[in-house]
Amino acid sequence: MDENIKIEEYHFPGYIYAFTNFLVTSQTAAKKMELEILSAKTSKSYGKVKVPTASTPIGDLRALIHKSLNKTPDANRQSLRLDARGKSLKDTDTVESLSLRSGDKIYVKDLGPQIGWKTVFLAEYAGPLIVYLIFYFRPELVYGKAASIPISLTTHIAAGCYTVHYAKRLLETIFVHRFSHATMPLRNLFKNCTYYWGFTAYVSYHVNHPLYTSPCMCTVWAALGAFALCELGNFSIHIALRNLRPPGTKVRRIPVADANPLTKLFNLVSCPNYTYEIGAWVSYSVMTSCLAAYLFAFAGAFQMSVWALAKHRNYKKEFKDYPRQRRSIFPFVL
Repeated sequence: MDENIKIEEYHFPGYIYAFTNFLVTSQTAAKKMELEILSAKTSKSYGKVKVPTASTPIGDLRALIHKSLNKTPDANRQSLRLDARGKSLKDTDTVESLSLRSGDKIYVKDLGPQIGWKTVFLAEYAGPLIVYLIFYFRPELVYGKAASIPISLTTHIAAGCYTVHYAKRLLETIFVHRFSHATMPLRNLFKNCTYYWGFTAYVSYHVNHPLYTSPCMCTVWAALGAFALCELGNFSIHIALRNLRPPGTKVRRIPVADANPLTKLFNLVSCPNYTYEIGAWVSYSVMTSCLAAYLFAFAGAFQMSVWALAKHRNYKKEFKDYPRQRRSIFPFVL
């Protein structure tokens, strides 16, 4: 018994010493974790930033850089990278996951003036609603005396569809969408508004024209039904995507179908919201038989396909168990 006690008394102080040494070493390492911050444009050093822990995410590091170094761009304007011409680091990356060590360099690219995502969405969606309804309610401002000619039922239906679509987008922006980024470059506001507002003027000019000729009503009613289905499907997907991300977080999960049957398209494609969106505008084009509408649908389909392919690649890269049978936007095709 006495011998055992002696052994414990001999080893116990060793445990204390080892544990104390571990704490001191860890604290020292933490204190020494400094990153040099440089301008990606000029390679000029802004100074050094002390990183609190190795688990600090890049999103927090951006805020820390601006707080510690006043001459750096605002956190929302920063794009951090490991090389001056390298790729922008994700906000979810951490100092540890990037294998950064004390003394390493981080380059900051100034993204320029920023504007909130919600603000951009509200501007680009409110514009088409106003522009289209000017052509519809005040045709005399555009067509002059010819505006006295009665318009067709299809023109009324088309105006209703356009109004519903963009009113839905505005309401989704306010109440449904959860944005992973707070801002985007200010130049995007002008680019996006030019696209949406310009195409709306082009389409509405032809559909509301006094000389516009409607296709047969069988085509109109069938296309209207398809349009309504696609709008409901698009809304259902947006709700499903919203429910994937808890409020105030940037959690990313594999999107899957829920109890709503319109979300089953997730079983076939990664971005069914784009699929339904394209379906809605193709339906609108068939309903109106308007070349301008077809051009708008084609331009939108092209851009959404580019976005969908990029998202599909990111999903497969981020989630090792991502469903292999899924395509990006068009089932079994693309």
